[in-house]
Amino acid sequence: MGKKKIYLDYASTTPVDPRVFAAMKPYFSQKFGNPSSLHSFGREAGDAVEYARRLAADFFRCDPLEIVFTSGATESNNFAIKGAAIAFTSRKNGKKAKPHIITTQFEHSCVLETCKKLEERGIAEITYAKIPSDGIVRVEDIKKSIKDSTILVSVMYANNEIGTIQPIKEIGKMIKAENTKREKKNLPKILFHTDAVQAVNYLDCKVDNLGVDFLTASAHKIYGPKGAGCLYIRKNTPIRRIQDGGGHEFGLRAGTLNVPGIVGFGAALALAEKERKKNYKMAEKMRDYMFARILKEVKGVKLNGSKIKRIPNNANFNFRDVEGEGMLLGLDMKGIAVSTGSACSAGDLRPSHVLTAIGVNEEESHGSLRVTLGKYTTKQEVDYFIQTLKEVVVRLRKIAGK
Repeated sequence: MGKKKIYLDYASTTPVDPRVFAAMKPYFSQKFGNPSSLHSFGREAGDAVEYARRLAADFFRCDPLEIVFTSGATESNNFAIKGAAIAFTSRKNGKKAKPHIITTQFEHSCVLETCKKLEERGIAEITYAKIPSDGIVRVEDIKKSIKDSTILVSVMYANNEIGTIQPIKEIGKMIKAENTKREKKNLPKILFHTDAVQAVNYLDCKVDNLGVDFLTASAHKIYGPKGAGCLYIRKNTPIRRIQDGGGHEFGLRAGTLNVPGIVGFGAALALAEKERKKNYKMAEKMRDYMFARILKEVKGVKLNGSKIKRIPNNANFNFRDVEGEGMLLGLDMKGIAVSTGSACSAGDLRPSHVLTAIGVNEEESHGSLRVTLGKYTTKQEVDYFIQTLKEVVVRLRKIAGK
């Protein structure tokens, strides 16, 4: 018999749901047309894309024309932030002020690196709002950062490492009130973007409820395929495309569409909507069981971020006197997959910027472990993980002489 394999890294990616794959399969070979072609093969593919667009619009409660398909979250986040900044600088309004963007210190690396590039090139000024120890940005801190030149606020909905839920609806209401005042002063409207990648499976993502102008989503985090996602763009929102070529996606995103991926994304969103409550309750129950046992049975461990205001499948722990990488490898040898942080930062020996942002020191940060559950996780798997974790921690502390 092969070694038991248990996957507890659902925040990094998810397996494709068989129902999603079944929807995608014909578009790899039987219905392979280019959706931009005018003949029947193209129309068949184009119809599939537009059906997926309607499924996405139903999920986010928006107009299908407000959904632009992309290759995933990194592209969508780049598109929203760079596209908004370029649109502002391209206006012939006589204003010389450099556009100002507000984000937070613990966004995903693709948001932080995008903002960094805009700073380096002198295109925009960036403010990185601080994050308190509970991992939840304060609306007041965002509000205090607003300037006359502010054109965009970008705050992730749920953090990808520690799972804490940000007050997106409250920020949206605050920005709306600020925009009412700014209109009277003839100041630029502040646009609001959220990276909702980790939230789509579990939280309300209806764009009007959130008050956002841009929303990023990715298929492979919700049991869909890699290489597909979308950016919601509110109607009449100023944005410039960052990928040039043909007139695909309403002229906003050039490139032949990934039809199987888009079909899979639409199917995954439909399933997420249908199964959200069930998956939420199941993940929350399993996570709380895991919390209780680990905090009780393992010495020198604490939870990173708020225990309450977090998505139900996420647990991020600090273990005293243990290296996170050692734990990860020890668990992997027993067939258990977890992570020490974002998959995009794997191999980076620097402490997690997310944990640093919430005040975790470098030594503690190196002893962190992220465990994320999914809809296929069983109690037996969690029990096996906890027992194995205890053994690995004891062994590593013994080696370290602790």
